[in-house]
Amino acid sequence: MTLTTPRPILAVLGIGMMGHPMARRLCEAGFTVHAWNRSRAKAERLQPFGAQVHDTPAQAAAAADLVITLLEDGRAVEDVLFQQGTTSGLRAGTLVVDMSSIQPRQARDHAARLAAMGVQHLDAPVSGGTVGAEAGTLAIMAGGKPADFERAQSAFAVLGRATLVGPTGAGQLAKLANQMIVGITIGAVAEALLLCERGGADMGKVRQAITGGFADSRILQVHGQRMVDRDFAKRAAITVQLKDMRNAVATAGEIGFDAPITTLFEKLYAEAAEHGLSDLDHSALFMELASRNGMC
Repeated sequence: MTLTTPRPILAVLGIGMMGHPMARRLCEAGFTVHAWNRSRAKAERLQPFGAQVHDTPAQAAAAADLVITLLEDGRAVEDVLFQQGTTSGLRAGTLVVDMSSIQPRQARDHAARLAAMGVQHLDAPVSGGTVGAEAGTLAIMAGGKPADFERAQSAFAVLGRATLVGPTGAGQLAKLANQMIVGITIGAVAEALLLCERGGADMGKVRQAITGGFADSRILQVHGQRMVDRDFAKRAAITVQLKDMRNAVATAGEIGFDAPITTLFEKLYAEAAEHGLSDLDHSALFMELASRNGMC
């Protein structure tokens, strides 16, 4: 007789741009999902897919074996887990999987505090945006104990491809690396395309011409096309990219690492936000660089 491990009961805390498609996929895969969001209406969108919606995060997490958090930043995670009574109702052995993007030191602090309560923790931020969340093709970067990583595999498999990259906090380090590369590459693509436009070349044709060469990348393909089309509708906002660059700069300072390129781009994204681009897609750094050159 083959014994099958029962699927964990899930709680998903934070039903935003990423949380909604991820929680919906988990519902559609047959998981029992308890959902909570600060604005209840966002969580209620999951009811047609079978989710049970709760008024508080503590209520949503109380019956869960695995609690997934998808929140704005480290302060939000701190508030939801420790200030709103969520942890006080967790059973010993519950696994908290924080899929938010926060600072590594915050992840380590949360893990230590949860461990004192008999609760396990993984930091498991994601990359792939809303497109990856919808399709279940997210890159999931996990930090924590191998046994806890294995416990989360059934849920991870529905959401994308998960890799255990090291101990607690390592998942957040990997996400910072991801966001450093994304943010810097967006700037490189924007500056290069604007240079071509200023010089008289067709940006769209330049993008086509360098496709397949060493300069090709997903950023060139996806964000480069947005720049050609001047389509900066929010998928991942300037404010989110700025938060990640600031987290990277702060973490570099904490561990004594000089990160001059990331520091420069943190300033560029900050200036883009100051100039009214906060709620546009992060590819709108193009507009900040265009403005500097009188090309808007």
